[in-house]
Amino acid sequence: MATVTYSKASRIYPGTERPAVNQLDLEIGDGEFLVLVGPSGCGKSTSLRMLAGLEDVDQGSIYIDDRDVTHLPPKARDIAMVFQNYALYPHMTVYENMAFALKLRKTSKSEIDRRVKEAAALLQLEEFLGRKPKALSGGQRQRVAMGRAIVREPQVFLMDEPLSNLDAKLRVQTRTQIASLQAKLGVTTVYVTHDQVEAMTMGHRVAVLLDGELQQVDTPRALYDTPANVFVAGFMGSPAMNIKTVPLNDKGAEFAEMYIPLTREQVEAARAEGGDGKVTVGFRPEDCDLVSPTEGGMPVVVELVEDLGSDANVYGHAALGGANERFVVRTDRRHMPNMGDTVFVKPRTGRSHVFHAKTGTRI
Repeated sequence: MATVTYSKASRIYPGTERPAVNQLDLEIGDGEFLVLVGPSGCGKSTSLRMLAGLEDVDQGSIYIDDRDVTHLPPKARDIAMVFQNYALYPHMTVYENMAFALKLRKTSKSEIDRRVKEAAALLQLEEFLGRKPKALSGGQRQRVAMGRAIVREPQVFLMDEPLSNLDAKLRVQTRTQIASLQAKLGVTTVYVTHDQVEAMTMGHRVAVLLDGELQQVDTPRALYDTPANVFVAGFMGSPAMNIKTVPLNDKGAEFAEMYIPLTREQVEAARAEGGDGKVTVGFRPEDCDLVSPTEGGMPVVVELVEDLGSDANVYGHAALGGANERFVVRTDRRHMPNMGDTVFVKPRTGRSHVFHAKTGTRI
């Protein structure tokens, strides 16, 4: 087990002006499961590959414990990586795939046998040890790739979107297995995904990246409840938070005929730094109520209703500032409106998120 530290680490690809990873400062604790998440092209896989030694670090440093590994070859870093495509040898059996790295290290046959069988038992692969990868399902191949990493007993596990090739049901099942396996082994793990649901359910902490820059790193609950900026607020959560930039006045944030009250400090912060009389306000679909027309809600015309069984997502639009803005609200399925209905939406008191209209930072 080990700590991992990115110290102002940057990766700049030749011929590009913008760094793929820009001045990344991040500390990962001993035994921690940290998830790197963000949209495609945000630099999360590049950050992982820099740690693995598969990408150069152009500026800054990377440490495993107190050892500077910035310019060490991958084999000298004591890490094990699980790739998106599993990277199994098709001509080898499951046993041979899992044992291969240990054979290269000239580990004794008895030690190889012990480690492979222990990992196979942990991953419920005992009955598949004699099979070749083509005879396995996607989930089983993914577990073999995990087993190959486990037998090496590395200081750090690196996982690059290992579930992206699995179907939806198997992804849910396998992410639970990975999280419980990591807790059992206690190995420091850095896990990359573009799926914010995966990030929320698996990581001890989650680091959100955008355009190569770290936006926020915190526990899943803290990211969800107190996002640091508009991007994090909109990225974490499904369906996404309703976020709109609206006029600001003494009554608060103006949403058509509805006003969301703000504190004096929020109003002052919104007006500073060129706020131009506007403020950005967000509220999550589950933090709203459908109210009667007399209760001061915002009129929303229903376009689509998703019946999820336990509840429902209501999608619609409201007229704000001369344009139709889209909103989504989660409601009790026993009170679902119909397409074309006009409903009145009101965020719950104290559940709104307020951001500066120009900088996008939380206020």
